[in-house]
Amino acid sequence: MRISRRVFAAAAVAVVLPLSACGSGGEGGGSSDASGKVEGDITFQTWNLRANFKPYFEGLIAEFEKKNPGTHVKWVDQPAEGYADKISADAAGGTLPDVVNVSPDLVAPLAKAGLALDLDKTAPQYRKEYLPGAWAGHRIPGLTGTYAFPWYLNTGPLFYNKSLFKEAGLDAEKPPTTYDDLFADALQLAKKSGGKVATLANVPTIEDFGRYGVPLMNKEGTAFTFNEAKGVELLAKYKELYDAKALDPQALTATPESSGKKFLTGAVAMNPGSALDLGNFKKQAPSLYRNIGITDQITSTGHVNMYVMGVMVNSQSKRKPAAVAFAHFVTDAAHQMSFAKKVAIFPSTAGSLDDPYFTKEDGTDETRVRVAAAKSLKTAVNYTPVLFSEQMKIALRNQVAKALQGKQSPKEALDNAVKECDRLLTQQG
Repeated sequence: MRISRRVFAAAAVAVVLPLSACGSGGEGGGSSDASGKVEGDITFQTWNLRANFKPYFEGLIAEFEKKNPGTHVKWVDQPAEGYADKISADAAGGTLPDVVNVSPDLVAPLAKAGLALDLDKTAPQYRKEYLPGAWAGHRIPGLTGTYAFPWYLNTGPLFYNKSLFKEAGLDAEKPPTTYDDLFADALQLAKKSGGKVATLANVPTIEDFGRYGVPLMNKEGTAFTFNEAKGVELLAKYKELYDAKALDPQALTATPESSGKKFLTGAVAMNPGSALDLGNFKKQAPSLYRNIGITDQITSTGHVNMYVMGVMVNSQSKRKPAAVAFAHFVTDAAHQMSFAKKVAIFPSTAGSLDDPYFTKEDGTDETRVRVAAAKSLKTAVNYTPVLFSEQMKIALRNQVAKALQGKQSPKEALDNAVKECDRLLTQQG
């Protein structure tokens, strides 16, 4: 059950740096000293945010420049498609911007190459301003340090179609709360509909294995472990769903967008999402909106999954004091709160989630979703390992597909996926 990152800049993908860019981590050739006068020209790069938030960022930059005379921030925004490739090319060519919008898996190879500033060394005074789990989100196994300021967070509920539950003879007011309930309900929905209604639209991803309670990596971060018994158990359950058409037949090639459309048309009974989706349901599928059920993410761990975005400082920046000051300015509590009120995301700053905006309901579904999500974020986990690259995601997806199609057993599929992911891990940095 994958939560769409549509409310994020784009689906986070890993950067594959050329071997020539790889270093031993730390600060590489750049000084870790960020003290000094905040002045000079810096470049700030965001990830597919200009179209929807141009006035916000222009105002933010103007405010920073007014507060810090003698500074000038050039804002560049890159499209979602090819963002990882762009960062990789800039890193290799020495043209990486001073301040860069990143996700944890994007920052990992940059940190290993010595291109990401270690904030634990250069800006430790800011650490207490952020939620501990968010600050830890940009730590890299095998390295000491934190390599980006936490920016916005997201998580979301599981939506379900009450009408489809009722038609299958299920209690629409009691959605599944455990994996056993989920799998049982899914099989009943498929059976009662003659295979026309699936419950889930996506194959399990690495975060699903994490939510199920599967150990994903060893403590050293040197090998993957999701082929352990619990991982095999989860994939075997999905195989059972796939055979019964309780998992959508097109799940092998599904995207968050295609899954969303399946849910809108009633071909799928459950789908993850965010408060942002409720408005879409209201406009595009009024009958679904009238019958929408909202429930918590299902986990075996008691901790929901969260997504983390960050703001990294280039360790090679010639204007480090200004770059650090601006990265902190973008992510401080006041600016995160103002951004969170423009889009359905959540601040990573300590205490912000206790604001009435995130704690008080007004009777609408929108605030109900927002309040529940904010509460869950205080103990949420980013299950996707920082070192789990885009190539690894593809390797896992390919092996999962073979298991679902019966071309190999769930155990063989996960053994092969782990073997390939471990091979790719040894090539990082």
